[in-house]
Amino acid sequence: MRKIDPETVAFANRLADAAGLVIRPYFRRRLDVTDKGAAKGADFDPVTAADRGAEEALRAIIRRERPDDAILGEEFGATPGTSGRRWVLDPLDGTRAFITGHHMWGTLIALEEDGERVLGIIDQPVLRERYIGYPGHAAVTTPEGTQPLRVRACASLSEAVVTTTHPWSHFSDDEREGFERVAQAARMSRFGGDCYAYALLAAGYIDLVIESGLRPWDVAALVPVIQNAGGIATDWKGNALGEADTHDFIAAGDPRVHEAAVKLLNAK
Repeated sequence: MRKIDPETVAFANRLADAAGLVIRPYFRRRLDVTDKGAAKGADFDPVTAADRGAEEALRAIIRRERPDDAILGEEFGATPGTSGRRWVLDPLDGTRAFITGHHMWGTLIALEEDGERVLGIIDQPVLRERYIGYPGHAAVTTPEGTQPLRVRACASLSEAVVTTTHPWSHFSDDEREGFERVAQAARMSRFGGDCYAYALLAAGYIDLVIESGLRPWDVAALVPVIQNAGGIATDWKGNALGEADTHDFIAAGDPRVHEAAVKLLNAK
């Protein structure tokens, strides 16, 4: 098992602290929203000063303290490195929720070593909840203290709670039909959540999260948190997530639910 040294864990936590300092003053404030999608002829894709300012702060710290590490961020792209390590940053995952005053968003910080996703943080800086996973460790820290993260057992899809961020905006027609097959077989479905839904899965409140069209910065931090909490994270075929530019993504707390959902997603 690959080990993560305490200094690296502390550094990752300091990155999350820095992002929160930038983001919190913007939450539930009137602020300008830029549509990144308009220039590409794509769907509405909002970005704010909170997104950009947080990533700038994270990049400045990495450049100053770990200049040999590579960086990949949603807002400012890729910066090469020579150490074999890469920080993957989504400073504000869930900007649509953020600009509408909802708390279902977070900062995603991941560390890859030689292409392997080894550390992930899902940070909700307004609720002051931080979910972290790395080999041998998965925990959530709140103002009340730190507790281990563990997914819950769920014997069948008929007993499961399934969620996706949005059942129409992010799925193709075929993908939506697949999701609906799973949702109809589940006990309950909920919509909304972005990265926060995966934190709730790792904490044992949700059994299944299904998404499509995720980019590397959307995925990299989720995988270590979910897996080290005992969950499963794959593509819709049940395969491990590689280096693809976009991902369909399914996370489950119990392998029985994962297997049943994969079958329904791929049914014809």
